[in-house]
Amino acid sequence: MGTARQAQPVKLIVSLLTGNVALLDQARAALETRFGPIDLATDLLPFDHTTYYQDEFGTGLQRQIVTFARLIDPEALPGIKLQTNDIEQSLAAGDRRPVNVDPGYVSLARLVLATTKDHAHRLYLGQGVYGEVTLAYQQGRFRPWPWSYPDYGSEEYCALFGAVRERYKSQLRETRS
Repeated sequence: MGTARQAQPVKLIVSLLTGNVALLDQARAALETRFGPIDLATDLLPFDHTTYYQDEFGTGLQRQIVTFARLIDPEALPGIKLQTNDIEQSLAAGDRRPVNVDPGYVSLARLVLATTKDHAHRLYLGQGVYGEVTLAYQQGRFRPWPWSYPDYGSEEYCALFGAVRERYKSQLRETRS
């Protein structure tokens, strides 16, 4: 029989997706107010692997991934998802959200994304939030699953999250010394 243990802290990541990049400064400021200093903000990444959000956000979408200096307890992810939903609402103009703000985390073994949408490959985490293991760290790199979003499964994103994992690994070493 195994022994239940507290999970080690993980690296919070947030994906910002918008057609109005001028709103990214506001979104990042709201995130920093709630989750502390951002320690990485990627360059803008074109969102061109799918047209899923085109009806809601239009064309020419850009994504930015941000990570935070402070590690979090993975149990906090449902509450963080609710807070990022609040940020979306605070930036909204009427019924339309101009920025999609989606949290997740990187651990040594996986990239997990939070969602409010249930599906066969997602586990219920509480508070109306599900978790999806989007990438698995295997054989020295992140690898996608058949259900991984096409952009997250790309070589570019897998390498990006590999670099985030390396930063996270060094943070874990720092907290242990």
